[in-house]
Amino acid sequence: MDEVKRSTSRSYGQFCALARALDVVGDRWNLLIVRELLPGPLRYGELKSSLAGIATNLLSERLKSLESNGIVERRLGEPGVVYALTRWGSELREPMEALGRWGAPLLASGRGDDSFHPRWLVLAIPALLQGATADPPVSVGLEVEGYLIDLHLDQSGPRAIAGLDPRPRTILSASPDTVVALAAGAITVDQAIDAGHLEGGAGDLRKVFRRRAPKP
Repeated sequence: MDEVKRSTSRSYGQFCALARALDVVGDRWNLLIVRELLPGPLRYGELKSSLAGIATNLLSERLKSLESNGIVERRLGEPGVVYALTRWGSELREPMEALGRWGAPLLASGRGDDSFHPRWLVLAIPALLQGATADPPVSVGLEVEGYLIDLHLDQSGPRAIAGLDPRPRTILSASPDTVVALAAGAITVDQAIDAGHLEGGAGDLRKVFRRRAPKP
């Protein structure tokens, strides 16, 4: 890849890959902007709506910084300009999934008054299901606050995308707390069904959300 032009004004000034990575993505909001773009490109207004609490001028500044560092790019979409991750920027998925798994216990206290967008689960659910496989492949739907996520599991692991037609034959509609707890192994499939609503049979859900031995 081309050499990244790091800003030296707020650099850690250390010859260390982690320090240099933080030089380009460590500012507040940067990784959350990446989180929003991992499922796909968004218009500026869509980014602003998803990132409750960020000022317009700060969002613009962060996007310019991420663009100058080769992480985000502007594309001509429908309609108008959209922001998207570059190929290098999309490689942040793996470290961000790892950080999300590390932070999962912090969700045990519940949502409270925190903002939430179901789109965030497109990154979170596969991260929490790391190591899960299925042969033959299986797909289920997770519907959270009207947002449908198509979760596919095969021998290569889990993948999640925003729901597409045709709808999966099995769809669990539940609160974000319930879906996260199910993916993290904190509750069983039966408990999740009791807390939500199931469309279709529970068999596919059990194949995806099998209880796994806790990590030491």
